[in-house]
Amino acid sequence: MSTPVIQLCCPPVLTGPLSQADAEQLAAALKVIADPARLRLLGLIKSRPGGEACTCHLVEPLGLSQPTVSHHMKVLYDAGFLEREKRGRQTWYRLAPGSLGILRDALDPNVPLAV
Repeated sequence: MSTPVIQLCCPPVLTGPLSQADAEQLAAALKVIADPARLRLLGLIKSRPGGEACTCHLVEPLGLSQPTVSHHMKVLYDAGFLEREKRGRQTWYRLAPGSLGILRDALDPNVPLAV
């Protein structure tokens, strides 16, 4: 299995010019969450009791099919935004600690510029 995109990311954008590799990693992480369904999934999971949900909790609120929701969950998981745990026949998901903070920090306009 490859290293999650979010774990590779990224120095703050405004500290100086990004290398090509850093820009590509940040762009890849942003592409993962730049999908309306995936953004909604992150919010739905975070707002559930205990901050976790199985796919069965997410299909109806999104109005998407179970296979489509599962696909989006896999993309988020593979990129490092979600953790998952098998419980019987169900897979439960929760936000990976700090995963969204990495992107926030990379885009933080209050990070001082490198001189």
